[in-house]
Amino acid sequence: MKHTNIQKLTIAGILCAVAVVGSMFSFPVLGSKCAPVQHMVNILCAVLLGPGYGVAVAFAASLLRNLLGLGSLMAFPGSMFGALLCGLAYWKLKAILPTLVAEVFGTSILGGLCAWPVAVFLMGQSAGEIAFYVYIVPFLVSTAGGAVLSGILLYALARTGALAQVQRRLDLPAKGGSHAAGNA
Repeated sequence: MKHTNIQKLTIAGILCAVAVVGSMFSFPVLGSKCAPVQHMVNILCAVLLGPGYGVAVAFAASLLRNLLGLGSLMAFPGSMFGALLCGLAYWKLKAILPTLVAEVFGTSILGGLCAWPVAVFLMGQSAGEIAFYVYIVPFLVSTAGGAVLSGILLYALARTGALAQVQRRLDLPAKGGSHAAGNA
C-alpha cells in the first residue's frame, strides 16, 4: 500500500509540474488567462489517480502558478471544479468521454460562475462592471482545448493498452495483491 501511495504522489507531483510549466503556454480571453494544459492535467489525474488527487493537484498547481506570477486567482475556480467533477465522473463511470464532458462542464459553468465572486471580492473588480456569467466563455475555451488534448492522449494510450497497464499498476498493491504480481 505504501508503494502505491508513493507512486500516486509521484505522478501527482509530475502532473502538478506539467500544469505549472504548461501555464506558460496560455492566452488571454476576455480578461482571463486560458491555460488548456491545466485542464488536460485535471483529466489525466481523474483517470489515473481519482478525484481527491485531482482536486489536490489543481489546487497546488493554481497556488504555484499564482506564487510564480503565471496565473491569477481565477486559476482556483477555473481548475478545481473541473478536477472534482471529472474525477467523480471517471470514478463512477470508468469512461473517458463522460470524464471529458464533466471537466468542461465543471470548469466552464461551475468554475465560471464561481469566478465572479473571486473577481469582485478578492480582486477588487466592480460588481456593476462585470456580469456574473462573464467568465464562462473564457473558461470554456480553455477547458475545451484541454479536453481535446487529453482525449487524444487517453484514447491513444487506451488503444495501445498502456492506460490499463498504468491503472493496474497503481491499483494492484492497494487491493492486497503482491508487488511482484504487478511486475508480471
